[in-house]
Amino acid sequence: MSETPLELSRVAHALGTTEHVLLRLIADQDSAAADNTLVALTIEEAARRLSIGRTTMYSLVASGDVPSVTIGRLRRVPAQALDEYLAARVRAVGAAVALAA
Repeated sequence: MSETPLELSRVAHALGTTEHVLLRLIADQDSAAADNTLVALTIEEAARRLSIGRTTMYSLVASGDVPSVTIGRLRRVPAQALDEYLAARVRAVGAAVALAA
């Protein structure tokens, strides 16, 4: 079953807005999802970067696998901590593969 793409003008009309506003909303969503300039991330942003669920991210932070900091009353995950977590996971997988061989 193939899907027929909707015309942007029809989608905008159905949502009660203009094509220009709809395109701007789409662009804003893309830039917010891919903001690589953030140094400290919310749990949700960190989860999105790792492509995991929010609950899993909370578990990683609670277990200490991914460090976090408190800034004021807010819990934040340093963006660099995600790189370090992934590097550690890659090393662990590499070691497990080497042991299996």
